[in-house]
Amino acid sequence: MLFILGSCSEELPTPKPVGYFRIDFPDVAYSEKTPEFCPFSFPQSELGRLEYTAPSSNSQCWFNLSYPKFKAKFYFTYKEVGGNLREYIEESRSMTFEHQVKANRITETLITDSARSVYGLVYDLGGSVASPIQLYLTDSTSHFLRGSLYFEARPNPDSIKPVLNFIRTDLDKLVSELKWKS
Repeated sequence: MLFILGSCSEELPTPKPVGYFRIDFPDVAYSEKTPEFCPFSFPQSELGRLEYTAPSSNSQCWFNLSYPKFKAKFYFTYKEVGGNLREYIEESRSMTFEHQVKANRITETLITDSARSVYGLVYDLGGSVASPIQLYLTDSTSHFLRGSLYFEARPNPDSIKPVLNFIRTDLDKLVSELKWKS
């Protein structure tokens, strides 16, 4: 018995490119939130969820802004400034630059809004870092807020980039509209 197999097509097979899951980003509505025990308010995305982390007896302004759909979380801590602003800024800078081992770049964005008395830095860290965004905001006399973003996934910059850009929009809104309370 003889079998002959052949193809009429002269096209060579080509491998398919590697693909990623499609992520649909909804239009987002914001509402102003004042976290418990905190002397400030900010616009919070409806996709974000406030989680309080300080013990209820502690009355400290510690909270997370969680994005369960994207497995991402901003960790925030607030401290009152009492002549120790330089120490808080240096601590924030040191915590950011601990990621320098894995980062291929660290970009600083200066925040200066004298009308709202909001000053600070937003650090964007590139590469396979655990925390791609870190920041601090202060009024330089009374308030100091530090935040860092973490994903519940292995740090693969190509995979998280679309979600990171989406969450960055929320962060930009928070930074541009944060209001200190007297």
